[in-house]
Amino acid sequence: MSGLCKGTALVPSQPWCVNDAISSPLRWSKLFWLCALLLREIIRNTDATDSARRLQMMEQLKPERGWDRAVWTGSRSLKKGGPVLAQHPEPAPPPARAQLNSRSGRTRLSFNMEMFFTTLAVLLLAVSVSSQEMPYEHMLSQLQACPKECRCPPNFPNAVYCDNRSLKHIPTIPPFTWYLYLQNNLIEVLSADALRNATQLKWINLNRNKISNEGVEEDALKAMTSLVHLYIDDNLLTSVPSPLPPKLEQLRLSRNKISKIPAGIFSGMNRLTLLDLQGNKLQDDAVTEVSLKGLSNLVQINLAKNQLNAMPPGLPPTTAQLYLDGNNIEKIPDEYFKGLPKIAFLRLNRNKLANGGFQRNVFNISSMLDLQLSYNQITEVPFIPSSLEHLHLDHNKIKSVNGSEVCPVSSAILDDYFEERGPRLRYLRLDGNEIKPPISRELMVCFRLLRAVVI
Repeated sequence: MSGLCKGTALVPSQPWCVNDAISSPLRWSKLFWLCALLLREIIRNTDATDSARRLQMMEQLKPERGWDRAVWTGSRSLKKGGPVLAQHPEPAPPPARAQLNSRSGRTRLSFNMEMFFTTLAVLLLAVSVSSQEMPYEHMLSQLQACPKECRCPPNFPNAVYCDNRSLKHIPTIPPFTWYLYLQNNLIEVLSADALRNATQLKWINLNRNKISNEGVEEDALKAMTSLVHLYIDDNLLTSVPSPLPPKLEQLRLSRNKISKIPAGIFSGMNRLTLLDLQGNKLQDDAVTEVSLKGLSNLVQINLAKNQLNAMPPGLPPTTAQLYLDGNNIEKIPDEYFKGLPKIAFLRLNRNKLANGGFQRNVFNISSMLDLQLSYNQITEVPFIPSSLEHLHLDHNKIKSVNGSEVCPVSSAILDDYFEERGPRLRYLRLDGNEIKPPISRELMVCFRLLRAVVI
């Protein structure tokens, strides 16, 4: 516990020590135990108060003399039909005991609920303070060192907001910063000196600045040993910067001027799962098996809107999402997807694909869920795997759709097959072609889960 905290570990004497009180390995058990004790005392006090209030109400509602006798008396009628009640002129009877109990029960319930939610608020406040895991001395140091150009909210002391300030230089960043927001400025240099103390950085956003490769100082990224997310979209980079932080999981470099991926730059980057390079100037000689070597756990790669003429080689087998929209790709090798057994989302919109550039069954991949081939030169519907759920074929040159030909299952065994592994297609887009309605009956019979067909 810090020297500023003078109480016990469970109930510190200073309000700012609450984080110290729950920062030990037993903080959760202590926290819930404290709340349980508090709730027990609330219920106990509530019951005592409610009992006193009930006695007071009983005294106020004590019946006058004579109420112990029946106010309502009955005389048996001579006619058939039973007793007839005759009303005495006395005032109305007092509230029944059930009404009294109901009123006090509602009061007790309302009071208990109010106290419960108060306790819950205390619990959530303590948890929110605990989530930062920042001792008071660190938080005080962080807030005092906050750059005058930036904003450091006390309720989120690990974050420093320097965005939209027209900054030309990165200010000196405090040491306990996890999240740094520098987007929408005029920064030209990624300074190692400004980030020297920020060794705990996990997330940095440098989008929409003027950073070039010459402006990335050599030790600036290397020193960020804890960095997980690096965003440098919409800058002036011409090459993927290096060396990259070793623990990086997401690297976003879209809409720069990148035309080169240095060989070996991803060596040892086995934690990187997302690589976004869309909107650059990458050509086939830049995206090679050598340049992508080291991405052993990559899940998503975005190479859309570049200058590629062929499918990128050497992608790791872990790749599940491949985005290649807006390139000049004309062909897909027959065995291309055999090296990508987990591919689920494939986008090849706005390329130059035609039926002669790929085999009809090239997309017959059991893991495929979403296939987009819009704005190409395709004349026939390719083979549709049973696993596929969304298919975009709009704005091609398709004239007709033969349901029996595109169905992945023979009509003879469709009924038996459907229950277990039937076609899963739910959305089919065919607009912008030369197809005229109606849709063939065979297509609807095969793809029984179809919810939308756009023509």
